[in-house]
Amino acid sequence: MTMNNTEQIKLGASSCLLGEQVRYDGGHKRNRYLTDTLSNYFQFVPVCPEVECGMPVPREALRLVGDPNNPSLVTIRTQKDYTEQMQRWGKEKLEELAEQDLCGYIFKSASPSSGMERIKVYNHKGNPTPTGVGIWARMFMEHFPYLPVEDEGRLNDPKLREQFVEHVFVYSRWRRMIKNGGTPGLVVDFHSRHKMLLMAHNRELYDEMGKLTANAGKMEPEQLRAEYFQLLDKAVREKTTVNKNVNVLQHLIGYFKQELTSDEKQEFLEILDNYHQGNLPLIVPVTLINHFVRKYNQPYLQYQYYLNPHPIELKLRNQA
Repeated sequence: MTMNNTEQIKLGASSCLLGEQVRYDGGHKRNRYLTDTLSNYFQFVPVCPEVECGMPVPREALRLVGDPNNPSLVTIRTQKDYTEQMQRWGKEKLEELAEQDLCGYIFKSASPSSGMERIKVYNHKGNPTPTGVGIWARMFMEHFPYLPVEDEGRLNDPKLREQFVEHVFVYSRWRRMIKNGGTPGLVVDFHSRHKMLLMAHNRELYDEMGKLTANAGKMEPEQLRAEYFQLLDKAVREKTTVNKNVNVLQHLIGYFKQELTSDEKQEFLEILDNYHQGNLPLIVPVTLINHFVRKYNQPYLQYQYYLNPHPIELKLRNQA
């Protein structure tokens, strides 16, 4: 199975991360992973809440003040409150973005407008508490609760980076399936192709999804899609682990028990053990499985997204 890298999957992103000079000091925070790597696979939709809601560049710096659960967006020196202005713009922007068919969003970390977590909120004494969410980020995540979201700081963590990108591709494939009709048969096919990937996230949720698809013909299509997607979203947000991947890889090798030579079995077991011990990255046993799939023409595994969840050029499984 090959990835279709030519399709345009749209991701929203803070404009400054894409190199646009929209920050309060007239500069940018270009993130080269976004602009030089992810841009080869995704079409970015830039968003700058401050500029788009009417603030100038350069401008006075802002911060969140008041109740961490419902803070105000205020300039640091002159104490001008931009909360209502940004929220008014944000409501219109959300409707506009709903038409963009986004499959994810990358926020600017530590931003009082676009930070998705641990944003400083200052009390009346001027003391900060890092428990807030940016005004715009909160509005976006509440409006699009199922969209994969991340901030550029957390993308420095290889595991979080892989999980986010994988989530985006899963979400994109689900959306494409819905556009193609979302029939019970298509939902069953979707589940079948994602079997191993879902097992690597949460076996119990995978089993629940399997029960749903087993009864697909007895359910109303809309109900099936709604219940399945709830479980899908919950599953892909669960972290994979080395032990979960080892279980899936053992499951995969079981498809070749009649074909593999003793040397091939031994080679795989040694590689699997080295991966388990942290001496090899996941890409090594996965590459060997893919070799066996081609060599022995295993038709079912050719279409398992676990073996090709995202473009190999992103090197997301190369970290030991």
